Amino acid sequence: MFRILAAGALLAAAPAASGQPLTPYASAAEQQAAMQARAVTSEALVRLTLDRIALIDRAGPKLNSVIAVNPRALADAQALDRERARGRIRGPLHGVPVLIKDNIEAADGLPTTAGSLALAHNVTGRDAPIVRRLRDAGAVIVGKANLSEWANFRSTRSISGWSAVGGLVRNPHSLDRTACGSSSGSGAAVAAGIVAVAIGTETDGSVTCPAAMTGVVGLKPTVGLVSRSLIVPISAEQDTPGPMTRTVADAAAVLTALAGSDPTDPATREADARKADYLAAMRPDALRGARIGVLRVMAGRSPQVDEAYEKALKALAAAGATLIEVKGPAPELLAQVGDLEGDALEVEFKAAINAYLATTPPAVTTRTLDQLVAFNAATPAETPLFGQEIFESSAKQPPLTDAAYRLKRDTARKLAREALDKLLAEHKVVALVSPSGGPASIVDPVNGGRFFGSPSTLPAVSGYPHLTVPMGGAMGLPLGLSFLGPAWSEARLLGLGHAFEQATRARLNPAFLPSLAARPEVAGATDPR
Repeated sequence: MFRILAAGALLAAAPAASGQPLTPYASAAEQQAAMQARAVTSEALVRLTLDRIALIDRAGPKLNSVIAVNPRALADAQALDRERARGRIRGPLHGVPVLIKDNIEAADGLPTTAGSLALAHNVTGRDAPIVRRLRDAGAVIVGKANLSEWANFRSTRSISGWSAVGGLVRNPHSLDRTACGSSSGSGAAVAAGIVAVAIGTETDGSVTCPAAMTGVVGLKPTVGLVSRSLIVPISAEQDTPGPMTRTVADAAAVLTALAGSDPTDPATREADARKADYLAAMRPDALRGARIGVLRVMAGRSPQVDEAYEKALKALAAAGATLIEVKGPAPELLAQVGDLEGDALEVEFKAAINAYLATTPPAVTTRTLDQLVAFNAATPAETPLFGQEIFESSAKQPPLTDAAYRLKRDTARKLAREALDKLLAEHKVVALVSPSGGPASIVDPVNGGRFFGSPSTLPAVSGYPHLTVPMGGAMGLPLGLSFLGPAWSEARLLGLGHAFEQATRARLNPAFLPSLAARPEVAGATDPR
């Protein structure tokens, strides 16, 4: 049986198929192998998850990565164990515990809050199509992950990872550092060894940033590959769910389960024709002969990031990739796309959130964006740290039929796609690489956190895929390597990311330090006596 030793320690468990102990940082594939070997059950894995939530999420370091636990999780796991005993195995996720971000509906009796007290009674009794796909694949939904409230679309001065319902998600590598957002709880829970798999959502950076800053794998798929129905929305043009995992192969397995057309989401009409068995792309030699474009738009901002990036590039070359230096995109273009995106998202959010709120149960009394603005203004627990400037601005926006809005959206998408397509085509590369960002900044409710930069906006606005994979760290804080490609190139990107991962083994397990000042080399230098 499992025995918890300490927050950062291993768990003594039945051995995995390899004969090695199954640790909190085991991948979903390793958990599956242990279950297939009859060394562990899904019920035991779920109990381990619940114990670890109690140990390090609710107590101990108090990560606040989990908003709520599914009361049916153990029963679901037991049912899947009975299926396995009868010889039925649904696939690589059969019996694996999974967290879903709390803007995704699940019919487990829990509210879907988006982190807001306004949705505290949003118990819909509905499974989002992606949750149904996870269940059909055998995953056990163990609970809801905390997030930046309203997926970080409420205030220009928001603190990533904070919600009125769940509090502040803490980065397990250094508890005073941001876990980024908005899928902060999903990233922190995977990094901390609570689950091997979580689901996040992204409009622009909300999967890839928290994945990079907590040191896990994060994939934002092509918009339209995965259903967005019954997910609290920001934008029908940019929103997409995506997997957050400890390994690229696990992300591939999850995407294989999630991808597909959904008649309730018109954007997914091509998904059935475009989806693939992404696990089949997991080849350690996938980088051999691949032409990779090297982006350096963040060069010079941090010597630690630059050093880690150079090391990653050498690893790519050593694995057989041909690296091509790529100039661009121009800062002016990035700024223009970002400005157009910001304006368009406000229009899209107003339309999308009003449509979503209209479908919520009668117990939810805030049924329009205007009513949400009023609720927040009257609820001090919603605004102790920052306001709701984006909500207030969005509430004044025109409908989706507005010609000025349509021009901004079309122009933003055209510029973003042309920029990426040109870089890929002119240099004849199959993907572009870049640092995913910088080390996690300190959470500062007074001055706000420092934003290092990110390559997320062009793939977000274009709707193209974006994969981040661990590439090492700076003073114990994780860093990620981003792979960008054209629409529907998930199999290629996952294959490249897997090959890089296997060549470098760069993922860092967290130390749960209260701050970097607790690192011996820092403490010795700052307080030598």
